[in-house]
Amino acid sequence: MGCQDDLLVQKVYEIYDNISRLETLKPSKDVNMLFTQLVLICMPPNPIDVTKLCKRVQEMRSKLIRLCGQAEGLLETHFSALLGSFDNPLDHINIFPYYSNYLKLSLLEFTILGKHCSHVPSRLAFIGSGPLPLTSIVLASLHLRTTSFHNYDIDQSANSLALNLVSADPDLSNRMFFHTIDIMDVSNELKDYDVVFLAALVGMDKEEKTRVVTHLAKYMAPGAYLMLRSAHGARGFLYPIIDPCDLRGFEVLSVFHPTDEVINSVVIARKYSMPIHTQDQGLGPIILPSKCSEVQVFNPLNHGNMIEDLAMEEQLT
Repeated sequence: MGCQDDLLVQKVYEIYDNISRLETLKPSKDVNMLFTQLVLICMPPNPIDVTKLCKRVQEMRSKLIRLCGQAEGLLETHFSALLGSFDNPLDHINIFPYYSNYLKLSLLEFTILGKHCSHVPSRLAFIGSGPLPLTSIVLASLHLRTTSFHNYDIDQSANSLALNLVSADPDLSNRMFFHTIDIMDVSNELKDYDVVFLAALVGMDKEEKTRVVTHLAKYMAPGAYLMLRSAHGARGFLYPIIDPCDLRGFEVLSVFHPTDEVINSVVIARKYSMPIHTQDQGLGPIILPSKCSEVQVFNPLNHGNMIEDLAMEEQLT
């Protein structure tokens, strides 16, 4: 089959071309229409492995993910500023069009975390929190009501908007903190967190993501949990894909791929209590040597079936 013979790839390419021609990615009728089309095309379960498509499609995918990230950031900035105009912003948070998705994703992540972590984390870090830190807000408000949330973002204006959202809330204003810094410049402070969330768009490609994960593996506390967001199937045109085997320095505990409107896959891993060395003397995932075959998969909520059973994948290769 040729590079673009697949109908889905053709459709994605057409939308990418149209998005590329836009003068701006700020929220508008045209922007909303194109990205809605893209999501609807990529959402249904599909066996496609976007990481194995030809070089030309890979280059398009890389550019498209960055465009999606820019559009997502502009959308969140727009709604964060709008919410910030209210006296009590969090009372109106459901005006964000994808708020219900964040409710579902946060519940999913909380459920997955609770399956592996026996205690309520006292301090949690979210890396790449952005101007509208909905995951932190939802988790702090509904699920982790005694946990302190430390939100990291490289953008000062994003943190200012985010801080404005919670400053009027007597509870969250005392439990949510915002740090403007590149996470690669944060070292010993990472040992203070029981759980670290890594946003899907921190590290827009495999190399960038691996560099961040390696940094976290070096400085996170032994036994601390890392929650990551990935993508599966055609959803890999929207977000970077994390290969569990690339989480060097971590024990991969489970991988879950929703099949409903929750776009992101969820990966949970735990920092080694003791260094484990692979043949190249580097830190490798504990799932070696049998190629991720020990990764546990499960369906914690009714978000659809597990598509990719890694143990089954090992048997077939």
